[in-house]
Amino acid sequence: MAAWSQLLLPIALSAVFVFIASSIIHMVLKWHNPDYRKLNNEDEVSAALRKGAHTPGQYIIPHCLDAKDAAAPEMAKKFADGPIGVLYIKPNGQMKLGPFLMKWVIYTVVVGALVAYIARFTLKTGATYDEVFRLVSACAWLAYAWSMPSDSIWKGKPWSSTVRSLIDGLVYALLTAGTFAWLWPR
Repeated sequence: MAAWSQLLLPIALSAVFVFIASSIIHMVLKWHNPDYRKLNNEDEVSAALRKGAHTPGQYIIPHCLDAKDAAAPEMAKKFADGPIGVLYIKPNGQMKLGPFLMKWVIYTVVVGALVAYIARFTLKTGATYDEVFRLVSACAWLAYAWSMPSDSIWKGKPWSSTVRSLIDGLVYALLTAGTFAWLWPR
């Protein structure tokens, strides 16, 4: 079994490589720009939301607590008339990228640590590049991407956006796997 100290470098370097790849994907290639669309009446919707003074959180429209409420005629009309959606409200103010990037870095380190945990108990010291790559890529892809389809299934997120996120996750997983396979204790 590999020692944790031997896995710190692959954890850290894979986080760096994933961060760089995600920066290229989002800021240079702008591959996710089609995922976000503008409402035709954005100003009116924003004014209505401000009027409601909603606190940051996740909201659903139309809102009902259980299946009995959904069966009521007035709720059925709301569903028929639409819109149906999920809305995330963040705190007001200038968007600051720093906190998002810091959380992303922490997330990539946590993914690396979880992958290291699984690999440590599954692979032997001296495992081949291919053995490490196969296990780590599968684990990292699960961690980086496979929660995304549930948002398309349950929340109506466009499948095209989910497919792009799955591809992102695959890129991150391959970088993580390559890093671990390269630096795996021999």
